[in-house]
Amino acid sequence: MNRSNETPPVGFHPGELAVQRRAGVRAEAARLSGMLRPPDLRGGAAGFLAERTLAAIAARDDSGRLWISPLTGPPGVLDVIAASTLRVRTSPAAADPLHGLPPGQPVGLLAIDFAARRRFRINGTLTTADEDGLVLHVDQAYGNCPQYIQRRHVRPGPAVVEDADGSPVRYATSLASDQARLVRAADTFFLGTTHPERGRDASHRGGPPGFVRVEGDSLWWPDYPGNNMFNSLGNLAVDSAAALLFADFATGHTVHLSGTAVLEWSPGGSDNDEGGTGRRVRFHIGSVVDGSGAPRHAPDPVGRPPDRKDLWP
Repeated sequence: MNRSNETPPVGFHPGELAVQRRAGVRAEAARLSGMLRPPDLRGGAAGFLAERTLAAIAARDDSGRLWISPLTGPPGVLDVIAASTLRVRTSPAAADPLHGLPPGQPVGLLAIDFAARRRFRINGTLTTADEDGLVLHVDQAYGNCPQYIQRRHVRPGPAVVEDADGSPVRYATSLASDQARLVRAADTFFLGTTHPERGRDASHRGGPPGFVRVEGDSLWWPDYPGNNMFNSLGNLAVDSAAALLFADFATGHTVHLSGTAVLEWSPGGSDNDEGGTGRRVRFHIGSVVDGSGAPRHAPDPVGRPPDRKDLWP
């Protein structure tokens, strides 16, 4: 893992490079490699983060299992306190699989603005996790394009999210029927992946409702065209550990999945090439946690209901 007093590697790792080569986009991706340099979060990045009310964090629990969980709060919950230091003034809820997550580990964090269709990735080390929240030393930070972000307006969540009855985390090994319905109806989910040297990554996936298929104890979704960096898929090429987070933005209900994932290739234009890229990802469920803590839909500033039509760029 990258400790705060070490210089992290710069550039794409071998897994990312392998997927870029097979996809035939190595040259396009190379033009973006400068985004992976050590960041300075001050300025525009700090302003964007200060206004966010939702982020997703990918990390391992105290047993070593990978999860991705929501972090919600009013504006200011994400606070840049130095060029490479982010304070998160909240932490995963009591019944969340990452509640009490151990510090000293790599984490990935994605801050997202659904209304403006903007997202910002942060990768680094969790240096502190206590009653005041989390502190991250940041190794990489960069924005992503607006593609596949479903425009919606959500209410800021509370800074501390607790289950009303204080119930402990409840684990299962397969999806219940209501959880499967949530997954099948989703137009959005968050994906956590990991790499043995480069740490964790948190990303967003979007598509028309129903783009995630449930088949027994596995899921799959098409890989749509993107920025050609392949941060998540490159991690999966090296380490199959993966975590998914689905949210019902009407109720705040969440479904957390932890397991393994593999990138499947098929000939372009075949029946399996729904995304038009010759790629899809198949996820095998290892553990399931039902939870809460997602923000809920809110009217936009002029009183319109959430917009479910502006999905594609």
